[in-house]
This record gives sequence, structure tokens and C-alpha cells, in this order.
Amino acid sequence: MDFGKRGYRVDYFDVKKDAAALERFLALSGGERRVPLIREEGRVTVGFGGT
Repeated sequence: MDFGKRGYRVDYFDVKKDAAALERFLALSGGERRVPLIREEGRVTVGFGGT
């Protein structure tokens, strides 16, 4: 699903180059290192299968 094309705000972060972005990612994902991480209306989905 392309959220940007559907009119949703989409923010991309390079967690390999931005240590603060990696910290936010890990905090939101509960420590999981799978992408994508989607935060929508307070709900977080991690990985393509969604968890």
C-alpha cells in the first residue's frame, strides 16, 4: 500500500545514518528491527505481515 499516494502524511527516516531515528524506531517497535514500521492513530504495525 502506498500511503503517500493515498494522501497520508509519510515520513521516512534513515536509521542507519540517524542514531536518534533508530532510537525512536526501536521504542515504537518494542525493540523489533523489522520494516516497515507504520504508526497510524496511535497503533503501531511492524513488518509487512503486520503485528
